[in-house]
Amino acid sequence: MKVAIQGELGSNSHMAAIEMLGDAIEIVPCTVSAEVFERVLDGSVDATVLPIENSLHGSVAEHYDLLLAHPVRILRESLLRIRFNLIAMPGVQLGDLRRVLSHPVALAQCRRFLTEHRELEAVPFYDTAGSVKHLMAAGLRDTAGIAPEIAATQYGGEILLRGLEDHTQNFTRFHLIERTDRPGDGSSGDMSSVGDLACNKMSVAFSVEHRPGTLVAALQVLADAGVDLTKIESRPVPGRPWEYVFYVDVRFDHFSRADAALAVLREHCGMVKELGRYRAA
Repeated sequence: MKVAIQGELGSNSHMAAIEMLGDAIEIVPCTVSAEVFERVLDGSVDATVLPIENSLHGSVAEHYDLLLAHPVRILRESLLRIRFNLIAMPGVQLGDLRRVLSHPVALAQCRRFLTEHRELEAVPFYDTAGSVKHLMAAGLRDTAGIAPEIAATQYGGEILLRGLEDHTQNFTRFHLIERTDRPGDGSSGDMSSVGDLACNKMSVAFSVEHRPGTLVAALQVLADAGVDLTKIESRPVPGRPWEYVFYVDVRFDHFSRADAALAVLREHCGMVKELGRYRAA
């Protein structure tokens, strides 16, 4: 099974894919998220594992836009506890270091460590795992990367310090996504066994007329249908200033409630797209 991720091998997305699907998969790293969706749609990969929300930094807005724009569906979700480590070339000591590289979000989540080590220059980099890949390839003995543990294994680095993150309650929610019309054929890339039949959560995108009370009415029909709203997110509609698409996650105790919620939502909204039904993490 081929699974695309955004970022390098050894990233949190790589870890999430393994936790969700096991290690008997081929990870296909992509530079940008748009490329990930291109690979899913052209069939060069079977699915993708992408982050949708972090408990500290909120939603990944671009991924909501891409979910709406393409014929894909969410099969599963998972929660990954985010842990950051200081990784350098083997034999390097903490006192040898002059700078640390990592993604800006990772650096922001390790402020306490950076404050305690002001002798280290914090340098933003395009990817957490990419920072380790770079320093290992360049043979940098005065530089370390802040990255997941799997990055050290992937590139042969050595972990100098563990648990650099400021907050232990730091989780990222990931979605497993496939092409909507992709059939299950029993092959090694068949995803039919991945989706959980015991679904109790649904993601939906919808738009409402730009007038007072329309969003409240849409949310009320969801409540009347007996589903539990657990998340709401808004994204602007391109070319229509101050109009929005709303993304909601709802929990339900029976498929009939999910079906009823969609039916009444379609009566009140100009656009409704079911993004997927799956088991809540």
